[in-house]
Amino acid sequence: MTLRLAFIAAAMPLAACAGRQTPPPQPILTPIEVAVPVATGCVPPNIAAAPDYPDTDQALRSAADAASRYQLLYAGRKVRVGRLGELEAVIAGCPKATVR
Repeated sequence: MTLRLAFIAAAMPLAACAGRQTPPPQPILTPIEVAVPVATGCVPPNIAAAPDYPDTDQALRSAADAASRYQLLYAGRKVRVGRLGELEAVIAGCPKATVR
């Protein structure tokens, strides 16, 4: 009986350690900032729509004479030059695309 009590007394600390479970370690979360390129348009939203050009085919055909046609062509050229200046400024502000 003494041997049995000695055996039980020796087994008690071992049984206590075996029944105790440690929780698994928690993962260490570290936020990482990743830069992702985002495509953006370079045409501003306030740019005007294409104007109505005065030298349309119908207007040139219905002109009374050659002088009227030349006036329509000249007026159309002035509008186109103004529009081209506006668009060239927008294009100059756009970043150049690079191919890698």
